[in-house]
Amino acid sequence: MIHMLSRFDIEPDVTVDVFRAEYQTFTAQMVSAGMVESSGEIGRRERNTPMDTDDEQAPEYYVIMSFKDRRQLDETYAYLTGKEAQDATAHTFVHRSVRNAVFTCWRDLD
Repeated sequence: MIHMLSRFDIEPDVTVDVFRAEYQTFTAQMVSAGMVESSGEIGRRERNTPMDTDDEQAPEYYVIMSFKDRRQLDETYAYLTGKEAQDATAHTFVHRSVRNAVFTCWRDLD
């Protein structure tokens, strides 16, 4: 399984509740289409703890999406950067609503 951590801020004119609803719609569509295995809930950073040690990168929101393998990950990337995804309302909203996005991928050790 390959996982992707998305770290991001939400545009100031978008509420967290609206963003979360659109993100859930987007990921449900992606799971239904077989492009994503699962996605966790959006989380908010917990800064007020000594366990949070990242002073350089400071996005407010986080979510983990999972893919069954590299092929699925690559096919999903190709779809999301292509014309079809630009016409998908939920993806367009999510894409336009984030800023300072950083994505990190890793594979489970077998």
